[in-house]
Amino acid sequence: MVRAVFALALLSFSVASWSQSYPTRPVKIVVPYGVGGSADVYARYLGAKLQESMGQTFVIENRPGGGSIVGTDVVAKSEPDGYTLLMMSNTHTVNETLIPKKPFDLMRDFAPISGVSYSDLMMVVPPTVPAASLKEFIALAKSKPGALNYASSGNGTPYHMAGELFKSMAGVDIVHVPHKGSDQARAAVLGGQVQMMFDAVPTMAAQARGGKVKALATSGAKRSPVTPDVPTLSEAGVPGYESGIWLGLMAPAKTPRPVLEKLNAEVNKLLNSAEVKDNWGKQGTTTMGMSLEQFDKFLREEIVKWAKVVKISGAKAD
Repeated sequence: MVRAVFALALLSFSVASWSQSYPTRPVKIVVPYGVGGSADVYARYLGAKLQESMGQTFVIENRPGGGSIVGTDVVAKSEPDGYTLLMMSNTHTVNETLIPKKPFDLMRDFAPISGVSYSDLMMVVPPTVPAASLKEFIALAKSKPGALNYASSGNGTPYHMAGELFKSMAGVDIVHVPHKGSDQARAAVLGGQVQMMFDAVPTMAAQARGGKVKALATSGAKRSPVTPDVPTLSEAGVPGYESGIWLGLMAPAKTPRPVLEKLNAEVNKLLNSAEVKDNWGKQGTTTMGMSLEQFDKFLREEIVKWAKVVKISGAKAD
């Protein structure tokens, strides 16, 4: 008995000691989406800041495909040592219902670290679409059921769910065209191959200001400070509509608790800094720092919330 207790104490001491020196080599943050999307942008910002504060290289690796399944599975199968992390989003909580037969289970195979950011979405159309307002677009869609398309970065992504929620609430029939990443979906709407897209305000505002797309509305409860002249969907013709995209950080399950706590502390210190709050606020993004327990609770509630949206919309995975 004494030996068992001693061995346990020794193990606990060694884990704690090891975690205090963490990280001693480069840390990889896998982004299961394409380059240029909000997850990629904020992962790179976060990685650069963590590199400064933790004194070790943080490498961003984009692994898009399968509506986030491909890159997420890479992390699920990685060593639980804190050196491979996952930048995740609403997509992951949606996929728990949308794609039940996945090679992983979010709350079983991953350990929460913290929420990172929340951004409103912007509903945009190419200049060639004959609609200058949300009401005109809805009228156009109703006059041509099934003829208009909208792009997303993949099944189950916040952009897909925003589109399905819009279809349901506006009573229109628009065809979903999933892509392998935000960059491909964005290229499709910029090139006029699709007639509509929901994208994060920080990544699409410049395109709207440059006249490359028309911004019809934003998805939040109130107007985005980045585009105060653009009405919300609720204001412009779909009362009660609200959606957005949030990002969070997770690690493989069984990652040592001290490592998770250290990452959580560093991430929250960064997110609570005046520099980040001001910088992201100007882009229409809110920081989402949370404790390990708060983020765990948030994720479980999101899974329940999006399960209802998936079932009501009838959305299906390819």
